[in-house]
Amino acid sequence: MSSPVKASEVPDCSRHPADTLGMPAEDMRRLGYKVVDLVVERLIGRDLEPAILTGTPEALMSRLDGGLPEAPVDPDNSLDLLVRVALAHQQHGDHPRYFARVPGPSSFAAVLGEWLGTGFNAISASWGGGSGPSTVELVALEWLRQFIGLPPGTEGVLVSGGSLANLTAFAAARTARGSGVAYLTDQAHASLPRSLRGLGFAQEQVRTLESDANLRMPPDALLAAIAKDRRAGRHPFMVVASGGTTNAGTIDPLPEIARICKAENLWFHVDGAYGAPAAATAQGRRCLAGIEHADSLVLDPHKWLFQPYDVGCVFVSRPGTLERCFALDAEYLRDVTADRGQVDFRDRSLELTRRARALKLWMTFRTYGCERLRAAIRRGIALAEFAEACLRGSPATWEVVVPAQIGIVCFALRNAGEGEHARRAKAVSDSGYAAVSSTMLKSRSVLRLCTINPLTTEDDIAGTIDRLARPA
Repeated sequence: MSSPVKASEVPDCSRHPADTLGMPAEDMRRLGYKVVDLVVERLIGRDLEPAILTGTPEALMSRLDGGLPEAPVDPDNSLDLLVRVALAHQQHGDHPRYFARVPGPSSFAAVLGEWLGTGFNAISASWGGGSGPSTVELVALEWLRQFIGLPPGTEGVLVSGGSLANLTAFAAARTARGSGVAYLTDQAHASLPRSLRGLGFAQEQVRTLESDANLRMPPDALLAAIAKDRRAGRHPFMVVASGGTTNAGTIDPLPEIARICKAENLWFHVDGAYGAPAAATAQGRRCLAGIEHADSLVLDPHKWLFQPYDVGCVFVSRPGTLERCFALDAEYLRDVTADRGQVDFRDRSLELTRRARALKLWMTFRTYGCERLRAAIRRGIALAEFAEACLRGSPATWEVVVPAQIGIVCFALRNAGEGEHARRAKAVSDSGYAAVSSTMLKSRSVLRLCTINPLTTEDDIAGTIDRLARPA
């Protein structure tokens, strides 16, 4: 550890050039306090704002552009403009009635960690360049591993989100096993085949299986596809299972798929971007049994672990797999390389410059503790079950298409005409009351609610369903 700098060794700042991109300390404090106030006031009143607000390109550009500023502009004015215009026109994933896609209900403790990382310009690329932030990332990854029940020795890295996390896992798997055919279903996230294509997988190397009546991967169909590819001289390589699909929250039969992968010597990957945190609860653990057998697992803390955007996570069960794929060596980096036993996170993904994403996750675990996080996740599961009960209470209006499972329920209007679900979802979203999305399950149009925000009330759900029942 370095020795403290003696007062006599502190340089005379009066001899330094003026900081042309700085501010007087009193201005920094005043503006900083203003930002805190703006954020806190928004959090206090977020249920009064529209759950989603979209502007037109012309209107937004006219207010936010104004030409390249050659002269300084008052920062108070700029902050106010950002809040009133730019930050108002977006989806508010932490709004209690934001039910579209997968919400991002971030916690304030995580915001504090994010602010500190930004304010200190923290980097987590190499041990020599960021041993403190790197240690926080190692700790946060270990806490997260224990929280969802992955085996000891599992290694990980934080990236921007599920898309990059899955791509990172696929690249590591290919380095470990060689290329070949990857198997997934028609319910897998749309980013998964894109990631495989981006890594150079040919069309015939991405095998999309038809999901069963419950929208899950059928083990028999998987075995048949593997056997067919082997007979054709192809190399089966990886199975990509879903630990909670975005469309309907369905979970593939993970124990059966794990057994197939072991018997057939295939890499077993689980995309749990939204659903994996449910494994921290007793109910979710039963639903997600089998994720502990995954060779790689992806999850997004900015979804069901209440983090601000962005942070995704890749876990790999075999130590050293990520480094064997991504290790980077360059002359200009050798003075900041890790010693034996230390970690250079630049060697665990494609990112060299990496901001310290773990600070907010570390703050969240310490501030709230695991049991409060579990309670918040249990709340999301229970809210979807409440929504299902409301829908079943009006059988003449609604049909439950996919029952509630880990925070998502899908449903349909009786005798809905073409495009009716999309029209009603848009009408409710345009009203500002709630944000709702429609989707397609195979060839059927449905509405869906994703209820993972613990601030959502039963009245919020009942009011949203009531509004969806009205003609657009």
